[in-house]
Amino acid sequence: MTESESPRISHPRIMVLGVQPGTPPFRIMEIDGEMVGEAKAITDVLEYAAAYGITVDDLDDPDVVRWVGGDKLTWHPH
Repeated sequence: MTESESPRISHPRIMVLGVQPGTPPFRIMEIDGEMVGEAKAITDVLEYAAAYGITVDDLDDPDVVRWVGGDKLTWHPH
């Protein structure tokens, strides 16, 4: 298998983990592999990114943000 045939694996700087129960529910957020805090909404993701000098133009770009256990609209446990 050549490199062009292999699946693309991105390693984005931002990772937003699955929803955790709480009041309100939250998602653990990591930047560069380190936990930076709890995001309770999309705005929190953008604010943490900005605090670390990361400009996010597209929250759906897998090279920028990896959403685990849901997407950018998933903020409540299933």
